[in-house]
Amino acid sequence: MITSNNNKGVFFIAEAGVNHNGSLKIAKKLIDIASKAGADAIKFQTFKTKNLLIKTAPSMLHQKNFNNKISQYEMLKKLEISYDDFKILNKYCKKKKIIFMSTAFDIESLYFLKRINMKTFKVPSSELNNFQYLKVLSSFNANIILSTGMSYLKEVKNSINFLRKNKQNIKKVSLLHCTSQYPAEFKDLNLLAIHTLKKSFNLNVGYSDHSHGIMAPIAAVSMGCKIIEKHFTLSRKMKGPDHKASLEPHELENLIKEIRNLEKSFGDGKKIPRYCELNNRKMARKSIVANKDIKRGEKFSFENITTKRPGTGITADKYFIYIKKKSKKNYKNNQIIKE
Repeated sequence: MITSNNNKGVFFIAEAGVNHNGSLKIAKKLIDIASKAGADAIKFQTFKTKNLLIKTAPSMLHQKNFNNKISQYEMLKKLEISYDDFKILNKYCKKKKIIFMSTAFDIESLYFLKRINMKTFKVPSSELNNFQYLKVLSSFNANIILSTGMSYLKEVKNSINFLRKNKQNIKKVSLLHCTSQYPAEFKDLNLLAIHTLKKSFNLNVGYSDHSHGIMAPIAAVSMGCKIIEKHFTLSRKMKGPDHKASLEPHELENLIKEIRNLEKSFGDGKKIPRYCELNNRKMARKSIVANKDIKRGEKFSFENITTKRPGTGITADKYFIYIKKKSKKNYKNNQIIKE
């Protein structure tokens, strides 16, 4: 199972994607930000445009919204980073003590990422049903994070079965629920599908978020997700197809902080008083006390005993047990009963 740097809790992937705008300098700044924010990994996108799509491939909606004057091919070509630059980024991540990850969008790039010793491979939603791609990936027998955006449950099942048939260790496979729209509206997130994936495959399940803000990833963690992926950028004002659906640095830092706080709040699940409650437990709960002066040998009754704070005497749940019992002592009004 893929786990956080502290060997438990949520594995947080800060998704830089192509928000470097083709600049190695910006890519390094993104690594700095992700490392400072406390992310476990930063993830880029590795591709050779010529291997990814044909020149006449139409643009997706969020790409058109960014710039409808150039083709998808031209746009991606401008965002392409060389393999040599990725080697530099990989080394820089080691220096900054953050895991380097990148999503390969073509088979040549898959082999490249294997050569630079990347340990965990994120399969983008677009390649979920690309069995040529999955065949190569299964030969690595590496950790795989399989994103399920745009997919039917049957397609997810088919891909997992294909990986299994090709001798991929399925215990090394995690699934990400995802809505492949940039940005995705809250009404389209369908977070309950997280439970569906868990029940259907008994695999580690996470969530890749493309909505605005930090609410949805936090909700996903509360639903048991162990991997969270979220896009971030230097500034949403930058030009590029994914900046508008990304968090800015302070928001990324806040999201990770809130997730870590949420993890702490889960506790161990045992329903017992927490250490911090023990004093309040004594002061806030009630004891049986005399409601009037009581003489030794007199029977306790509804008239002469009641319950009041503090809870340092006989606990209030014993009240009815003491009714009609004989008092062993003399008590003054408001004195705690101690038999």
